[in-house]
Amino acid sequence: MEKISVFLDDYRKAPDGHVLVETIDECIHLLQTFEIDHLSLDHDLVSKSRNGLMLVHIMVQKQLFANRITVHSANSTGGKAMYHYLKQAQQDFEMPTDIKVILRPLPLNFIPPNQLQKQ
Repeated sequence: MEKISVFLDDYRKAPDGHVLVETIDECIHLLQTFEIDHLSLDHDLVSKSRNGLMLVHIMVQKQLFANRITVHSANSTGGKAMYHYLKQAQQDFEMPTDIKVILRPLPLNFIPPNQLQKQ
């Protein structure tokens, strides 16, 4: 199975080496289809109800994981809720404990280093 990295965000550009997806449905499809090395998640998406927190609930329910998961949401409350949900799933043995889960908020005006060189 091909290994890819995925960046879920409907506002920011993806860093080099990441596939950009803008909806949780696109993200779920990739989780079902590919082995995901790194999954970087935003909370706030165009759909207010189908957001990053809903995605992490679905991921745990359906056992769809990446080797490493970063929550990059600038929404402090939403990002922390996603992070804590994933960490709790690990503590409850609903998610493998060897998956690295990171909370690393990115500012909304984040420009990936590869994009800075093009300006």
